[in-house]
Amino acid sequence: MSSLGTSQNRVLSGMRPTGKLHLGHYHGVLKNWLKLQQEHECFFFVADWHALTTHYDEREMIADHVWEMLIDWLACGINPSLARVFIQSRVPEHAELHLLLSMITPLGWLERVPTYKDQQDKLREKDLATYGFLGYPLLQSADILIYRAGGVPVGEDQVAHVEITREVARRFNHMFGREPGFEDKAMEASKRMGKKNNKLYQQLRRKYQEQGDQEALEVARALVQGQQNITLADRERLYGYLDGSGVVILPEPQAMLTPASKMPGLDGQKMSKSYGNTIALRDEPDEVDRKIRTMPTDPARVRRSDPGEPEKCPVWSFHEVYSDDATKDWVQQGCRSAGIGCLECKKPVIDAVQAELAPIRERARKLEQDHDAVRAVVDKGVEAARDAARDTMEEVRRVMGLDYR
Repeated sequence: MSSLGTSQNRVLSGMRPTGKLHLGHYHGVLKNWLKLQQEHECFFFVADWHALTTHYDEREMIADHVWEMLIDWLACGINPSLARVFIQSRVPEHAELHLLLSMITPLGWLERVPTYKDQQDKLREKDLATYGFLGYPLLQSADILIYRAGGVPVGEDQVAHVEITREVARRFNHMFGREPGFEDKAMEASKRMGKKNNKLYQQLRRKYQEQGDQEALEVARALVQGQQNITLADRERLYGYLDGSGVVILPEPQAMLTPASKMPGLDGQKMSKSYGNTIALRDEPDEVDRKIRTMPTDPARVRRSDPGEPEKCPVWSFHEVYSDDATKDWVQQGCRSAGIGCLECKKPVIDAVQAELAPIRERARKLEQDHDAVRAVVDKGVEAARDAARDTMEEVRRVMGLDYR
């Protein structure tokens, strides 16, 4: 299936509202978002409906968590002038597309998603025998497809969710992408490009379909993309006519693999609120200082004079994130020779973390005092998101026969 030319630079990503964020979120997700918003058309959303799939019995916390998380996003540098920032439940088209996709998605596709069984095992204390929990991968698919996003930044554990989205899009396009008289309409669209371009388009199409010439397909797509005198619908017909697929209503997104976060928790495990080992982005300086000073170190260093091994110490993992090569060499030599103490070793880490958090904390304080500004960002983002979502739903309703009056 070919993809919509207009969606290739569009990126979609979201986070469940969990309240105030910590350094694990910053290094694992937000730093990547800051980069993406400079290079792509980005849609970043708070996935509050997704929170309900597993925490429907804790709904009283969701509202506070949503606004706290949004403050941290903006304080970290997510720029509403570059990215659309919005709340999932404020864009009801997500739910409509989820419903319509559920009509064509085989039940077995949802049951085989790896995280379905994994999450049930991890959250045994909760009743997750609900459609909402079974269907949340399809809601994720709707989140992506409603914006016809070309890319979805995910870790390796989320690739399966992008893959099911691709399968759902492929099935939808196969079932609904062939409009009546498609070939005739595609030929008419080709003629509207002009005699010379029409001839070139037909030649390239034959080279691809008869000889499998991939370069001819790419040249033909570029030719169609460069046409200014044809409609978006005609452009999509020409894309589909090229590879024999039909009109692509919902383009298949690509997973944009993000590096695993190297930010450990204070105890060396993954940084997580459930482990109680986090440094929050808005922790006060004294609290940051206390948390790092009391971090566990190599248990072999009982006394100041005992040599240690940096790789066995959680503090070393922080040095790998924050320290330059000269500081790392100083730590390696000083720890192994007992030339430096553990508090000395922690000092550069404390300074680096404090320097990173200071501007974030300052911006967050201002936003905490101006909730109207945060709500204005969301209102603007919701408006832009709904505009894009409505465009998709108009097409989806049409091809599914729901545009009658």
